[in-house]
Amino acid sequence: MEFLTYFAITIGVFVTMEGVTWLTHKFIMHGATGWYFHEDHHQPGYPHVFEKNDAFFVIFAIPSMLLFWFGTVNGLNWMFFVGLGILLYGTAYFTIHDVLIHRRFKWFDKTENWYLRGLRKAHKIHHKHLGKEDGECFGMLFVPMKYFREARLSTVKK
Repeated sequence: MEFLTYFAITIGVFVTMEGVTWLTHKFIMHGATGWYFHEDHHQPGYPHVFEKNDAFFVIFAIPSMLLFWFGTVNGLNWMFFVGLGILLYGTAYFTIHDVLIHRRFKWFDKTENWYLRGLRKAHKIHHKHLGKEDGECFGMLFVPMKYFREARLSTVKK
């Protein structure tokens, strides 16, 4: 029973992080407080290995690390698995956002997977706006279904 509870916590936090990411992206990163750090991410051809936007990685990593610590200091408890859910989402976010979409690393250069192509398409729509206003598609793993349909159709036509 304990395994299932911890597994459910981890998966629940992972799914919840998509909502947290969407809200953070829309209202903080594209808002008055976070645009300073996020703006360089919307500039085409940004020439540096790191962006100011990468500071958000640290912001999300700190609670995860603290939860790992407090979740093990007196024996394994639920906090560890909350931290694990955040870590797993961060890993998925990095892989999708930095590797697949922005190709900061050339690990998955070409994919024919309709789901991954749909994510790329939605993120490209998000980046067509260079300013903080008029943004759309703030999610990372769950985006409007129309992008998946378009990606699936373009894959079938090939």
